[in-house]
This record gives sequence, C-alpha cells and structure tokens, in this order.
Amino acid sequence: MEIINYPSVEAEARIDSIINRSRDYEKSDIDTVSKILVDVKARGDDALLEYTNRFDAPEMQISDIEVTEGEFASARNTVSATFMSALTRASRQIESFHRRQVENSWFDTPRQGVILGQMVNPVSSAGIYVPGARGGMTPLVSSVLMGGIPAKIAGVENLVMVTPPTAEGGVNPHLLVAAETVGVDRVYKVGSAWAIAALTYGTKTIDPVDVIVGPGNIYVTLAKKMVTGLVGTEGVAGPSEILVIADEGADPDYIAADLLSQAEHDIMASSVLVTTSPGIAHRVADELQSQLTRLGRSDIARQSLESFGAILVVPDMAAAIGIANRIAPEHLELQVHNPFDWIGSIKNAGAIFIGGYTPEPIGDYIAGPNHVLPTGGTARFSSALSVSCFTKRTSLVYYTPDAFYKEADDAIRIADMEGLGAHAESMRIRLQKKPA
Repeated sequence: MEIINYPSVEAEARIDSIINRSRDYEKSDIDTVSKILVDVKARGDDALLEYTNRFDAPEMQISDIEVTEGEFASARNTVSATFMSALTRASRQIESFHRRQVENSWFDTPRQGVILGQMVNPVSSAGIYVPGARGGMTPLVSSVLMGGIPAKIAGVENLVMVTPPTAEGGVNPHLLVAAETVGVDRVYKVGSAWAIAALTYGTKTIDPVDVIVGPGNIYVTLAKKMVTGLVGTEGVAGPSEILVIADEGADPDYIAADLLSQAEHDIMASSVLVTTSPGIAHRVADELQSQLTRLGRSDIARQSLESFGAILVVPDMAAAIGIANRIAPEHLELQVHNPFDWIGSIKNAGAIFIGGYTPEPIGDYIAGPNHVLPTGGTARFSSALSVSCFTKRTSLVYYTPDAFYKEADDAIRIADMEGLGAHAESMRIRLQKKPA
C-alpha cells in the first residue's frame, strides 16, 4: 500500500474515498430480490422448494426442509472432540459477556400519585441466517453463536435458523452442532432471499418471526433491507473494515496480519493503518507484500488494499484518534504504548481491540463480545448486535386522580397549541367531572 503523510490533500482524498465507499446495488439485483419476496409471500412452500431445487439442492422435497433429530444425532457423531472443546469455550464466554447486557423492568414514583415504569420483554420469535458451507465456503459457526446466544439470553421462545443446503440436501455438521449448543429450536434448509421472505411472511412449513439477524450475500442483505419494518433486523451489513492505530513500539508483522484479516473478506473491505512512526509505516508496507504471497485469498486481499486500504503517517496520537473518529471503523485496534490512556478519546468504533495481543479475529470467535458490528461509518450512531436486539421496551404510566388534576392543565395547553382538540378534550372532560 502507498504511504501517505497526514495532513495533506492526498490523505484527505484517501480518507474520503474510504468513508464514502459503498456497495451500490444494481437495479437488476433489486428487481430480482423484490420478485422473490413477492413470490414467496404469494406461493409459500411451493416457491421455497422451486428456488431451493433450482439453486441449491435439485432433489430436495418440501418434507426435507426441516432438519431432523437423526441429522442432529449424525452431526454430533461427526464433529471432533477438539472442535467441541473450542465450541464450548466460545459459547461459554460469549454467553458470559452477553448476560451483562440484560435489562430489567422497572418502576419509579417520581411525583406524588404518579407511577412510571418500563417493561422489558423478549420478542416471541427470531430467525438466524447462516451462510451455507459449500462452493469453497467454510461453515460460519461463529454466526450461529453470535446470533443465537443473545437471543436465548433475551428469552426468545421460538428461535429458528435458516441456512442453504448442500447439493445433496444436507447441512454442515459443525453448523448443526453449534445450533444445538446455543438452543436453536428448529433449523431449515433454505437460503438466500427466499429464506428471508419465508421468515418474514411465513409459509406452511416455516412460521414468520419478529426479528431476523445474520450475515449473507448480496441477495440476503438486500432482502433484509427490504423487509426491515415488517420485521426487526440488526441493520444492513456492509463490507468489513479495520483501522489500526500504531506507534513506534508496535510489531509490523502483527499489524500486517491484522490488516489482511479483513482485506481477505471482500474487495470492498477497508484496511487502514494510522501511525505516528514513519519506520513502522514502511515496515508494515513491506510485510504486507510478504504475507500476501502466503495468503490463500491473496487476489481479493490485494484488490481490497489497493482500492480501500491506506497507510497514513500522522504527527501525533491526537491526529490518529481524529481520523479514527471520522472513519468510525467496524474494528479499531490500539497497538500503542499505554493504550488505555486513549480509549476515552475514541467516540466512534464498533469494537476496540486493545494492545498487541488482541487481534481482531480473537473477537470474531471467542473473546465474548458480539462480532456483528456496525460498518460503513454507522458506528457513529449504532451498536453491535446485542441482547437488546431481541427485546422490546413498553412504557408504563399510572396517575391517581389528584396527580392528574395537578398536571392536566399544562397538558391541555400543549394539546390546544398543537391544534389537537380531541387530545385536549380527553383530559378536559375529566377535569369537568372533578369532585367539588
């Protein structure tokens, strides 16, 4: 990657290109997904089976769509003990972190005769989308954990998972074992936009849900965007991104590896190094070239670095923090001396990884916090997937007659000012019946 000094016109142009990058949807993709949603809504299981036969499993029947207990048992007998050990550790640590997020219902008596409160309840049902393990793709076990664990902690009673089947009509055993571990109630072998449609509208086989979470391809992403409002979602995910802030004491090998861990995702991914050390900048640039030669997805990573990567040399840490807050990255690493001194200055980031031995991928899998994070600068106003994504808050209001009489006149004045006569009358009529 090119090394750019900041501040400069060139640096500003590069930062702007990273901030403003986006994956524009082609009209043909939008039209395709719209037609799929309408089709599944209208034809239900018939449409599901038609799309599944055409794109995934040619011989599948509608009776095969739900994963059976026999398939779960086979999966348990297939995966290794070492995988189960890793899965157990990851799920335990993710659960421990997310239990700290639980909100409780509450009541308060802020004024005499007034009781206010908030009830926190889980949604009744939720669906997790998990990309299929086929066509060179590996099973995204972590997506099962990150979606399922907070949903179950929230108290979701009906938690389902959808994932595209293999050509033979199966599901990767690691995904099934992960689903069973987190408490998924049912797993369905459907994928892409038709799976999102089924979870939204329901079919004879698949009941509709209240919330849909999980990553997917462009059709899944578009479908979730289109049905948001009919169901809840965690937001529309964009390309992955990482910003590393480093000083002269950082290890260039670590930095290069961490930048590539995101660049390999997608040609639209963004990997940025902001450093106070020109020496580190040059050593990381050299190390990137060296590590690229050993990377299986080097073509994708190289294009990502060329299009949306950057190495920025800044005069001080204040400038580095300023750039980070402007970009609002999904992942922010602090590979600097005394990193805890700078945390309070970071206002916009999906997650912060502190120190040289906290690479972003440790957070993807096992640290505990959720790896579904805001992208594309949305960390300015949104947060990671959490237990609250699966809950809703209902306000409670109670007034005694005396408390109502005390406050009604002011409420009536505001209603009259807004020209809402019926609002005012609903309060005025009670004042008119006030005992003498």
